Amino acid sequence: MKKGTVLIVDDNSAILLDLNLLLQPHFKVVKTIENPNLILSLPILKDIDVVLLDMNFTQGINSGDEGLYWFQKIHEIMPNISVVMMTTYENVEFAIKALKKGATDFVLKPWENKKLIATVKCAHKLSVSKKEVITLKESEKNLKNIINTSNTDSIIGESYTFKTVLKMVEKVAITDATILITGENGTGKGLLAKKIHELSNQKKNLLIPVDLASIPENLLESELFGHKKGASTEAFEDRKGKFQIANDGTLFLDEIGNTPIQLQDKLLQVLQNRTITKVGENIQTPINIRLICATTCNLEKMVAKNTFREGLLHRINTVHIDLPALRNRKEDIALLTDHYVKIFAKKYHKTGIKIHKSAIEKLEKYSWPGNIRELKHTIERIVILSEDMQITSNNIFFKDKKSNYFKDNITLNEMEKNMIHNAIDKHNGNMSAAAIQLGVTRQTLYNKTKKHL
Repeated sequence: MKKGTVLIVDDNSAILLDLNLLLQPHFKVVKTIENPNLILSLPILKDIDVVLLDMNFTQGINSGDEGLYWFQKIHEIMPNISVVMMTTYENVEFAIKALKKGATDFVLKPWENKKLIATVKCAHKLSVSKKEVITLKESEKNLKNIINTSNTDSIIGESYTFKTVLKMVEKVAITDATILITGENGTGKGLLAKKIHELSNQKKNLLIPVDLASIPENLLESELFGHKKGASTEAFEDRKGKFQIANDGTLFLDEIGNTPIQLQDKLLQVLQNRTITKVGENIQTPINIRLICATTCNLEKMVAKNTFREGLLHRINTVHIDLPALRNRKEDIALLTDHYVKIFAKKYHKTGIKIHKSAIEKLEKYSWPGNIRELKHTIERIVILSEDMQITSNNIFFKDKKSNYFKDNITLNEMEKNMIHNAIDKHNGNMSAAAIQLGVTRQTLYNKTKKHL
């Protein structure tokens, strides 16, 4: 499938015709103009991937200054467009000058067809890569804006247990050490990973999160390491993996314990060699990432059962941070509750709603099996349903967490939830093993977990 848009700028109509015919079979769109003054008036300049730009336009002038001038104009307006300069052998020094200013490459006139096609294709790939990075950065910026605006999730806690965790985070964040975060579902492992990134040397670059439990096993390798076009029936084009996208930034592998055993060896090699190999390719690409992993699984028990590679555990476990369950930091429940009451009071236009001491006491006595996530959803539900401006203990009800399948009043939905909860507990959080027990795919189990737990 042909891709990309190429713009050719040259005052020689014969050259424009030749290049148009040469490049048409390889690119989706090829446009030509003789007058460089038309460049900036082109409404589609933002859609151009590569510009082939001549160095001279005025007859009798061979200084190359015109080409440099128009290159700088293009570069100022659309810095992500790849510009390939066209010049004669006598003016190579001017082309080199353009390269120093940011041009992608240059070709000599008369050109070799194969070499010119290869040069333009490489320039196109570079342009696509630049656009991908910008899109990712804009997405992350938008995500940060959403988080900052809603601010429903924050690092909050004054308990000794939680302060100990934060002190460790401050110490290790500024290093390049690989970090493993463990803890029950809903304790805030993803939020802590974000905090580490914000305090790290990689904070100006991307944080790329990957939920390993949510990706089908047959797509996981491509998702992590990328693939070449044609590597599988789904590989319609070359694709970068998350390791490559996160280069010079932070990669957060959530639910690392759910990595299929056959992929763990490759993951270990990547972390040891600091290179990745795309699916369907033999070329090794260097990577430079800060790695943070998280899991609800007991990885040491999994190592003992030969379901997790011991070498991989050592590689991801330079620093281990164990997030305490909410029942072990009850001093923080009042702070978290106050935070969520304010957030949801504003969201649901109930500004001024307060929570009574009796309600806090009732919340503190509860065991919170779903941890902070459950507390957050509980407070949201209470704020929505409350008819008064003060929340008391009478407004607070907890769902029955007992796994009694044979209660007279149990629903099919509750039974399914109980079965899922028991299976995940039995297998120490290993979603693959729990899925096998329940007779469903890991993806189906993950979707149902999001729904129920």
